Amino acid sequence: MNATEQGRPLRVALSKGRIFNETLPLFEAAGIVPTEDPEKSRKLIIPSNVPDVEFLIVRASDVPTYVQYAGADIGVVGKDVLMEHGGEGLVEPIDLNIARCKLMVAGFPDTDLESRSRFRVATKFTECARRHFAAKGRQVTIIKLYGSMELAPLVGLSDLIVDVVDTGSTLRANGLVPLEHISDVSSRLIVNRASMKVRHTRIHEILNQLSKAVPLT
Repeated sequence: MNATEQGRPLRVALSKGRIFNETLPLFEAAGIVPTEDPEKSRKLIIPSNVPDVEFLIVRASDVPTYVQYAGADIGVVGKDVLMEHGGEGLVEPIDLNIARCKLMVAGFPDTDLESRSRFRVATKFTECARRHFAAKGRQVTIIKLYGSMELAPLVGLSDLIVDVVDTGSTLRANGLVPLEHISDVSSRLIVNRASMKVRHTRIHEILNQLSKAVPLT
């Protein structure tokens, strides 16, 4: 990080939707709020009420990449996305305990995971799925999809899916059930390793304020 980069505002990468909505009160408790609503604004860089912090609005799956390569100093991202990314170049100092869900293997209720030697698995979490099934000693063919995972078994594209499950209502509506638990998921605050060193004082001040606002389990 060069001198010019050190002089710019701290950048916080967030994605629209549930994570943003549940993260905002934590930053408000730290005295930092965006000056515009990202759901209404077309801006991708939104200033905050303090001059040394600004928000970047990016896709959830891109948050770790922006932080890893110093496009942002800090980010908030689900553990599922972080597990898929691998976490290289990142520090993960705080579990924010928000946007909680589970990463699960799901399929039809009569699926017997022990009776077959190979399964086709539809998921956007390809690396997580590979690691999980390898640890179980199961051979799988991974089919990468970006949405509507529940459709894949219904049309015979896959035997199983790996996806995040919140209430399970979408699974039930499509005749599917959770079969195996992979990981509990919550949103994590991540920091670029170089930023943590170069901007140590300010980042730790923000981390301390956010930690005090994290909801209890």
